[in-house]
Amino acid sequence: MKKRKFGLVLSSVLAASAILGACGTKEDKGKENDNASTGDTNTEEAFSIAMVTDVGGVDDKSFNQSAWEGVQAYGKEHGLSRGDGGFDYLQSKSDADYESNLNLLLRRDFNLIYGIGYMLKDAIEALATENPDNHFVIVDEEVAADNVVSVKFKEQEGAFLAGVAAAKMSKSGKIGFVGGMDIPVINRFQAGFVEGAKAVNPDIEIQQKYTGAFDKADLGKITANSMYSSGVDVIFHAAGATGKGVFSEAKERKAKDPKADVWVIGVDADQYEEGKVDDKTNVTLTSMLKGVNTAVVDISNKAKNGDFPGGETLVYGLAEDGVKLADSRGAIPEDVQKVIDEYKEKIASGEIVVPEKVEK
Repeated sequence: MKKRKFGLVLSSVLAASAILGACGTKEDKGKENDNASTGDTNTEEAFSIAMVTDVGGVDDKSFNQSAWEGVQAYGKEHGLSRGDGGFDYLQSKSDADYESNLNLLLRRDFNLIYGIGYMLKDAIEALATENPDNHFVIVDEEVAADNVVSVKFKEQEGAFLAGVAAAKMSKSGKIGFVGGMDIPVINRFQAGFVEGAKAVNPDIEIQQKYTGAFDKADLGKITANSMYSSGVDVIFHAAGATGKGVFSEAKERKAKDPKADVWVIGVDADQYEEGKVDDKTNVTLTSMLKGVNTAVVDISNKAKNGDFPGGETLVYGLAEDGVKLADSRGAIPEDVQKVIDEYKEKIASGEIVVPEKVEK
């Protein structure tokens, strides 16, 4: 499989609002009820796209939601509507849904189909082999097939900046990392966060915990409770919908004691709204953005224009503007932001190479 870096076009990608749901087929009555879709008929010339979520769900305020925003943005850009011939998504409630959902989209003749997350690798691989004339995209994994584009990100680079922010903002000298599954993509988040924090404070104490799930907010809350109770004041989560529990714990503590030093660093999408306690208080320090949405738009447009990069692995990092920190809305002071920006330049230029695994 060929590999190359692919620059992201981040000019003006805006998510269009849409009703959630998706169409099924007569053979899948149950899925029709869960994924019902409404939408106008699109023109025959339209290049249609659709995606299948992992178990985190399309409203995870994170990875899947970012991908769906990209699908909607592409649809808006080309005047498409939700439904067959336009754009859509199907939500997976369990691992067993991946292949069946992808098959449903194939039967509905979408031109380009996305599998969001490493858990869809086997299903994408199988269907790509069975349907060589159809085009697929797998996000966060690699599939060696000429009709599949593999998309990966240098999460460790963006997470390094999150680590710098956490260590510089911590008053206790204790910060935490909450991961979902112990897999390579989340290992990259962890490694970058640890390296960034130690770069600015070699003596920083970093508690690190994997919950084993991306869809268990209760596990995220329990883990955050333990960390905050032990003196941790900044937690970076890379746990999908499990991270909602981290926010929940932080908000409860802040609501109970407005002077409590508790922060959360979000992941994948800007999770500022997730940290809102009231109109004046927010526990989101920043978020490590992963440009899944812009990658979706970028690849979809290339495929539409006959330049589908099948068989390639596209890698998006700081240099390609594929990962970055979200606006802190003033939570991070200028002197700390200056340090973050200095490290950003060093990483983007190659002066600093961030490891993909935590060094034991």
